[in-house]
Amino acid sequence: MLVPLAPGASKQVFVLYLATVDPSNFTSRAFGEPYRQPGNKWAFWYFKPYTMPRTLDLATETVLALSEADSSLGHLQGLGRLIKKPELLVGPYLTREAVASSRIEGTEASLSDVLQAEVGDTSQQSDDIAEVNRYLAANRTALQLLNELPISRRLILQVHRVLMEGVRGEDRLPGEFRQSPVWVGSATDNPETARYVPPLPEEIPDLFTDWERFINEPSRIPVLVRCALMHYQFETIHPFLDGNGRIGRLLIGLLLMNEQRLTTPLLYISGYLENNRREYYDRLEAVREEGDIQSYLQFFFTAVSRSAEDGVERAGRLVELRERYINETKNARSRIGALIGLLFTNPYLTITRVERALKVTHQGARNLVQDAEKRGWIQDVGFRGPAGRRYWVASEIFQIVDAPFAYLQTQRTAGEQ
Repeated sequence: MLVPLAPGASKQVFVLYLATVDPSNFTSRAFGEPYRQPGNKWAFWYFKPYTMPRTLDLATETVLALSEADSSLGHLQGLGRLIKKPELLVGPYLTREAVASSRIEGTEASLSDVLQAEVGDTSQQSDDIAEVNRYLAANRTALQLLNELPISRRLILQVHRVLMEGVRGEDRLPGEFRQSPVWVGSATDNPETARYVPPLPEEIPDLFTDWERFINEPSRIPVLVRCALMHYQFETIHPFLDGNGRIGRLLIGLLLMNEQRLTTPLLYISGYLENNRREYYDRLEAVREEGDIQSYLQFFFTAVSRSAEDGVERAGRLVELRERYINETKNARSRIGALIGLLFTNPYLTITRVERALKVTHQGARNLVQDAEKRGWIQDVGFRGPAGRRYWVASEIFQIVDAPFAYLQTQRTAGEQ
């Protein structure tokens, strides 16, 4: 977790590291250096990042990983262009990304929890579901702002404000850079025992100005390399009291959209990072301590490759299923075909949702739900939530969206050999 030195913090404890900071661990000064303010007996060691590199030599293994990631991302981009109405697939993808990214920070809400809350009574929802919903709102805000603004301080502060308002941690300066030192560790750590202590707040403006320039200036560095470096530097600066990880991961997809490497936000990278959380943090720290940028880049490119490959396979299955449903309703006299779009946007249904979305009567909505149930598209899952609403779920759709990642099966198979 990110622990502020300022009193009054309210965020729950989630331990990422338990290690001891030691300046001697920093064997490289390639990307920054351990630093302690001279002449101040109360000063503590922290990491002082350098400005971002404008050139970078890549090892052979890194080039190979970059090539694979670039190819996989190209397939995902092509799929987004070929699919009719790809926006129908975006909702579940964004929701799953939001769940995974929030889980890395300690929330426990499941995909089904969030999807049911989205279509049901949202007046009473858990703190975890609320945080996932704020991530979704922040992501959508970022995509909208990208039409008006470059990826910049102004855009990120607005997105951070949306992320943090109304949830745990809203007292942590939503939409503002932190004004106190922080460290990464457990609630019992201090700057002398935490594994990582980010730069001091007064250093953030200059570091962030360089970060902005790196993203927006003309560059010959490949986009995916720039994306990896952008993410590393953002997490290293840690500009906010809370939400740094979620904003930093959100920025990956945003930069790829900005560079037109993705036309639709179908890259679900937080799932890979969640499943490889320990390596994710270790690779980031190894850049700071050892200057090992090559291993971090290889890890990042692998995350992109596996996530893109999974996205192509998963989207293909969803498209096939949608076409099957459409073919089944070609000669239908009712509006059952209109229900397909609702199901693929969110596979959970209530009568009220159908009634409002399709602008039909309450009985008309019931008739459509009964028709879909007879066709085997949806199944009754009973009454849920404080309002006692009755839910139906499109199991085939949900199973595709919530299925384990293909690369997890590959990893298990390789481990058994």
